[in-house]
Amino acid sequence: MGQDRMMSVSEMAPSGGEVAESLHEPAAEGTGPDPDRLRRVLLVWDAPNLDMGLGAILGGRPTAAYRPRFDALGRWLLARTTELSAGEKQRVEPEATVFTNIAPGTADVVRPWVEALRNVGYAVFAKPKIDEDSDVDSDMLGHIAQRTRGAGLAGIIVASADGQAFREPLEQLAADGIPVQVLGFREHASWAVTSDTLEFVDLEDIPGVFREPLPRVSLDSLPDEGAWLQPFRPLSALLTSRPAQGVA
Repeated sequence: MGQDRMMSVSEMAPSGGEVAESLHEPAAEGTGPDPDRLRRVLLVWDAPNLDMGLGAILGGRPTAAYRPRFDALGRWLLARTTELSAGEKQRVEPEATVFTNIAPGTADVVRPWVEALRNVGYAVFAKPKIDEDSDVDSDMLGHIAQRTRGAGLAGIIVASADGQAFREPLEQLAADGIPVQVLGFREHASWAVTSDTLEFVDLEDIPGVFREPLPRVSLDSLPDEGAWLQPFRPLSALLTSRPAQGVA
């Protein structure tokens, strides 16, 4: 995170170890178990990260056919909640939150999308995109840590390819016996695809999330005539981005 975004109406932490430790801290006074012992199946959607991944697959901004359908994702979450609530003595309900950044001057463009999400049943955490330190990583991790307290989680689903932020905390939750799923695009989440403890679900495998098949190209399944692989960002970004290790 913190890199230039190549596409997103929503433009768009603490270390993984610090967050993993916080998941085991006792609840603070006054934040004890839910009165009705409600347990949640928690979905956290990392909009900046997934926008960047989808843009890389498409080579630009998505048309309507290639924008994720959150109603279809919501139905999948409801089915997952029913599955995880089987045999539970406590009440289990789904909770879904989309975390996003709002770049200066884009509020009017983003507002219909945010309102549509809220009408479907999603909470939205929106944060101004002021600089590279305005990412929502710490907010997502804090939300997860908070929801593990009290009655706790019946399951967690994180939609992101950001292994640096999420891998260690999610593996710790899985080690504690909480069912963990990672949603995303297999091209950009090898840390989850190859994990022995995390279950990976490709977004395109969820029925109805995309109206049309994504134009995906894998180095493992190139067509005989070859394929163009679009850059993740323009070369001009090198003029403004922080120094990074070059390509050998």
